[in-house]
Amino acid sequence: MSREGDIVLIHIKDQPTIYARIEAIEPDIKKGWYRVTLLLLSIPQQAITWILRDEYINGVPFTMDGNPIMMQEVKMMPVQRGVKEPGPTTGGEAGAGNKGKVLPFKANPK
Repeated sequence: MSREGDIVLIHIKDQPTIYARIEAIEPDIKKGWYRVTLLLLSIPQQAITWILRDEYINGVPFTMDGNPIMMQEVKMMPVQRGVKEPGPTTGGEAGAGNKGKVLPFKANPK
């Protein structure tokens, strides 16, 4: 079930089109309908409000102006803290203890 703060992928005409974050889900005056405020993750960002039924918020396709639309919740991958990824090597076999060299950043003097 999608809720406030979730990221969704919006499909328009059966094509994945844009990501959005659900900012608010508030009851509408019509029973069973909700005002869903979405922050479109585009440049520039844009906030929109759609009036949707519960099932539409949860992925059931619907139409707007005759165009099929679907909101698909994006499942976030859990971040594993404390687990080191194998780093780049400078020859030899991967994981053979070869370490990359750290280069300091030097600003150009004016």
